[in-house]
Amino acid sequence: MRVGIAGGGVAGTMLAWRLLRSVPRIAVDLYTTRTADGDATSVSGGLVRGFERTAPECLLAARSLAELREDPALRTASDYQEFGAVYLLPAGADVTEPLRVLEEVLPGSATLLTGPELAGRYPFRGLPTGVTAVVERHAGYLSPAGLRSAVLGWLTDRGATVRRLPVTTVGPGPTLRLADGTTAGYDAVVLAAGPWTPALLAASGLPTGGMRVKQIQYTVYEGRPARLGAFVREDTGMWGRPAGDAGFLLGLPSDRWDVDPSCPRPDTALAERVADEARRLLGHPPAAHGPHRTTASSDCYHDPPGLELREAGPGVFTFTGGSGGAAKIVVAASRVAAAALVR
Repeated sequence: MRVGIAGGGVAGTMLAWRLLRSVPRIAVDLYTTRTADGDATSVSGGLVRGFERTAPECLLAARSLAELREDPALRTASDYQEFGAVYLLPAGADVTEPLRVLEEVLPGSATLLTGPELAGRYPFRGLPTGVTAVVERHAGYLSPAGLRSAVLGWLTDRGATVRRLPVTTVGPGPTLRLADGTTAGYDAVVLAAGPWTPALLAASGLPTGGMRVKQIQYTVYEGRPARLGAFVREDTGMWGRPAGDAGFLLGLPSDRWDVDPSCPRPDTALAERVADEARRLLGHPPAAHGPHRTTASSDCYHDPPGLELREAGPGVFTFTGGSGGAAKIVVAASRVAAAALVR
């Protein structure tokens, strides 16, 4: 079996690695479609946790985290840092099934806290009545860029071909047409080009399948809120985590859709909203603290969201659509996608 993968991000590289590890007599060619500088893998916030709002999503995230923690090579390659996570839930949220899944996969990691308990342990301010939170011990951060770099080395060691040449279109066969005008035929091709995937599909005359490009952005501030690792607030979408030795990374969802992934531009108004919301919620950053840096990129969003293998045409698949959250599930999602592809 010969598989061509277009995309040099963490999703494409991990899928290639899974295929080589699990399928006898397979040949894999990986094409890095764009420069890695500034892509979603290189600038990802890298939050990793086991909890998700639905049981199927939670199972994937928890299995991904469990494998990451149990595999020394993956843990080292990704620079996994464990500092816990808090997921703030709106009043009335039912998380019985996700917590059951999380306990099965990562026993003892998660606890459900009430509002008063939250106030006693964490620096959150002004939370609405009835807010609860899932607190995880086994959660934190990984470096998708570090993981990608290590996996690229593993691929060449296992005989994969890695070509730093963009793919321009997909043709019948299926075939990949490359930027130098040549074509390469395969038994299956996978487009894992992140935010470039919708344009690549459209240029090939294939449906985009509900995929759109959306800006992702965060700001790093000096100093940290006391007693807090990673956090997510569901009702506003605010999230954050420690960054470096003494910084804290904060973000909110962007409303910039269909952006050009080749030239990301920071949204100044969004950065200001992040600071205002964070001061209300955490008292951080102090008014006197300006941002250390604001980073903007883009990712491929799919409705419903999820990093999974999707059929786009005869012998043509996509592996993207993580909607800005692929880092926390890519370890398990790549295993599932590889199994589905060879079936």
